[in-house]
Amino acid sequence: MHLIHRGILNKNYQENNLKSFKASFKKGYGIETDIHLTKDHEFICFHDFTLNRIFKKKISVKNINYSQIKKISTKYKKPIPLLKDLLIASKNMYTLFIEIKPSFSKKILQKLLNETSKFSKCVFISFKHENIYNLLKIKSNTKVGLSFSPTTSVKRIIKKSSNKKINYIILDKFFLKSKKINNLKIKKYFYTIKTKSEFKKYNNYNNLIIENL
Repeated sequence: MHLIHRGILNKNYQENNLKSFKASFKKGYGIETDIHLTKDHEFICFHDFTLNRIFKKKISVKNINYSQIKKISTKYKKPIPLLKDLLIASKNMYTLFIEIKPSFSKKILQKLLNETSKFSKCVFISFKHENIYNLLKIKSNTKVGLSFSPTTSVKRIIKKSSNKKINYIILDKFFLKSKKINNLKIKKYFYTIKTKSEFKKYNNYNNLIIENL
């Protein structure tokens, strides 16, 4: 099973956008998206910590209310959706890998669990593993995954993946060539497959997080 990275992204669609998410679902794919928390404690589907790259505004997401973000993003015709919007659009039919970008407090993680409680297809992932361990402390059967960068040692990945409460590991495609990684029994996803040739090469053997296909 493959996932679309931040929703379909091409000249007709934008990253982490409700239109892109719906187009991904229409093609039968689940998605991987990123979330941040606004100043007024709304979860939004957005990759960056600031609005600078997309909107040329040097403002941190955590320091601005969602109403302001909605106004700015709509003006640029790149509306940023709430996580609530994505959940509704998924109709509880498609897998959602929700990447927690910042470090969240246990209180905020509890809010996240409450907000997603009726949607069984959610999997929470993070490069900040403390987010995942704290989610499990709150609710031990939460579906979770640990994300790893290309610089992480294979030994460390193997050790971390031995935790029976971890459902997935999310790895850079660099690790596709590691026999030790491929021999792990835990479910694995590899990111980010950006070309059709890469997709054809790895399609039959792995769960992939794909882009621009």
